[in-house]
This record gives sequence, structure tokens and C-alpha cells, in this order.
Amino acid sequence: MSPRRVTLADVAKAAGVSRTTASLVLSGRGRELRISHDVEQRVLKAAEELQYRPNIVSVGLRTGTSRTIGFVSDTVATSRLAGDMIKGALEAARDRGFMLFIGETEGDAALEGLLLQAMQDRQVDGLILASMFTRTIKLPKGITAAPTVLLNALSKQPTPLPAVLPDEVEAGRSAARVLLDAGHRDGIYLIGAGPSLRDVPSGSVAAVERLVGIREALGEAGVKVAGARVCPDWQPEYGLAAAQDLLRTTRPRALICFNDRIAMGVYQALDDFGLKVPADVSVVSFDDHPIASWMRPKLTTVALPHYELGRKAVDVLFTEIDRDRSDPDRVGEVHRVPMPVRSRDSVAPSATAESLD
Repeated sequence: MSPRRVTLADVAKAAGVSRTTASLVLSGRGRELRISHDVEQRVLKAAEELQYRPNIVSVGLRTGTSRTIGFVSDTVATSRLAGDMIKGALEAARDRGFMLFIGETEGDAALEGLLLQAMQDRQVDGLILASMFTRTIKLPKGITAAPTVLLNALSKQPTPLPAVLPDEVEAGRSAARVLLDAGHRDGIYLIGAGPSLRDVPSGSVAAVERLVGIREALGEAGVKVAGARVCPDWQPEYGLAAAQDLLRTTRPRALICFNDRIAMGVYQALDDFGLKVPADVSVVSFDDHPIASWMRPKLTTVALPHYELGRKAVDVLFTEIDRDRSDPDRVGEVHRVPMPVRSRDSVAPSATAESLD
């Protein structure tokens, strides 16, 4: 038989005060209503000794809140790469005394609708609708019934919902600057997308934004992309095939890979052609997947800030909960989270730069 739950009446009895007085002290209103310091301390001490926890259901009925947040994603919860988004959101919610309910759709639109409805039926105070990869989505029906934040996703139609995204454009600039700072000015090729903004895998927001940043940073330095190979999917086998195709006709001095899995295949192709990283070819990439630190030499990459994305989504959601949402013309703000460079061992000064020194 489970032990009986400690009640507010138990705390009041132990402190020698009325139930109303105990309630006012534990709700933080003791000073406001001029309850003496001695009484306040007795109540707090009794609550601590009895390990009293407020009845969340009763608190919810009284305050109109459930102190819960719904987190619905496609495959974030089951992904090792993006799982830190959950961790960041969990910890940010816990810091505020809230619980996170997590639902996974695996990309099933019908299941997504059911999960969102189930969250709202349980009267969550807000919702986070998250995506494993940055993508443009069609908003489910009824999504705006509760305060909601899009995480790693943008709406296809105008919406008042705010979005939290990685700053992929600045990440592209950062990747290009890594090579520029190492003195690379020519022989820079792209593997995964490019060279034009039309040359990207279908539906990839990250590809477009990373490419924009790369082109801007190189252009500002007066450097042109020497060429590119598009990968229809950003997996090692496509990186291998793309790099092999490039190496049959040219010898690049530096490669920007559009993610670390592509870079893994690129490493294999360079080795097949007898080229060493970074002595012969410098390589920089994106994501900071665990494989980036397993590869030899370790891969310099621009990290996806999954933990920070999760925390930011909760921060934005609480702003949304407190906001007046009656304005029908309001367009949701897009919040960009910085992507830091993880400098490792795959980039070396260019031979041209060394000779100039």
C-alpha cells in the first residue's frame, strides 16, 4: 500500500496555523498579507520536514494552468543527433517547474494530429512542434488553439507562430571564413549542393541557407567557388560518389561539405586517390555529428546547437504564453540560434599562403 500523500492540512497542523495561513505562505503571499516572519518560517519548516508537494491538479484548477508543455516531433526523440533538443527543452521547462510531455510522429501526419489533439485535451499550457531537420511544413489544423512555437521548422503559409531555427546562413559564412582565414583563395569546391542556389536537394532549407552564407563570405573576400557536386541525399555513399567524380578531373585545395556524413564519404574518396587531409586537401563541414570527432584527422565542422535550440524554444514559448495573441495580423518572429565552429584537424594553411609568408 502506497504511503498517504502529505496534505496542506498536515502542514498547517504541524506548524500550528490555519490551513488558509499555510496556503498563503506556500503560495508566496505571506509578506503581502502581513503574516509574521516567525509564522512564515514555521510553515516553511513544516513543509520541508514533511516533504510536502502541492497537488498540481488543484493548483491547475485554481490558476487555470497545468504546468505542462507538449513537445511533438517527427523523429527528434529517437535521434542521437538531435536528441539534445529534448534535453535542452526538458531542462528549461524544469527550471520553471513545468513538465514536458513528449510525442513522436515518425512523419505520420495523421498521428501528428492525434498527438497534438491529445496534448490540448490534457490542457497543456503550450506546445512545441519540432522537426529533426530544418524544413518547411504545412501547419496542422487547430495548431494555434494553444500558444505554440515551431522548432527547426518554418510554416509554408503566413502564421502568427514564432519559430526557432539554427542560424544556417551565418554558419555558411563561418565555414567559408575557416578556409579564408587559413589563406585559401582558389581551388575551393562544394560537396552536397551548389554552386548556384538552384543546385540543392529538394526541400532542403539548410542547403539553401548554408549555400547563401558560403557564397556571401567568399564573395566579400573576392573569392569564387571553383565548382560543386550536388548530393541527392546527404549520406556517406553520396559524398563518396560526388568526391570521386570531382577527383577524376581535378585536384581541389579545399572542400566544403554540407554535412559530416558527406564528409565521411569524402575522406574515403580522398584516400582512394592518395590524397591526405589536410596536407593535400583541407575539409570543413557542418553539424558536429559524433562521427566528426571519430574521423582521422578529426573534422572541423560548424555545429548544430541542438541543446540551445531546445532551451530557446521553451524561452520563446513562455513569452508566447504571456503575450496578447488577439492581433489577427501578427506574424511570428523567427529566432536564430548561433552555430559555433568546432575547430579540429582537417584544415591546414594553403600552400599559397605559406609561400607568401
